[in-house]
Amino acid sequence: MPHFELTTALTASPEQVFDACLNVAEHTRSMAASSERTVGGRARGTLAPGEAVTFQARHFGLTWRLTARITSYDRPRRFVDEQEAGPFQRWCHAHHFEPDGSGGTIMTDVVDFASPLGALGRLADAAVLGWYMPRLIRSRNAYLARTF
Repeated sequence: MPHFELTTALTASPEQVFDACLNVAEHTRSMAASSERTVGGRARGTLAPGEAVTFQARHFGLTWRLTARITSYDRPRRFVDEQEAGPFQRWCHAHHFEPDGSGGTIMTDVVDFASPLGALGRLADAAVLGWYMPRLIRSRNAYLARTF
């Protein structure tokens, strides 16, 4: 199963970054390049433990929908969102937030995913998604860094 980790330094406190990462509007703004929008579940505000949201976005010229649920929540240290429905066989994104000692935050994204369709999915993961997904999360994190 593909796995990657990204670390991003942010100038805001862990509480601020944690809340921004769970804010539906902030998420859709951070993913504007893929025309992401909310089409189900909580459409506004901040996601709470157990809540789900469905996003629709364009990637590779196709429209995709992904429903994610907050399955673990420890404010302001960590939360996990997992796909309930969508294009992946598995999608699990753990978000970790640690104080940097000077008022900012070290945010670490830990992502595990797998495409469906057996060998064909593994080929897609290796050939395309293995570089595309980290790039997408880096882009979101750059938006957060600019916001703070």
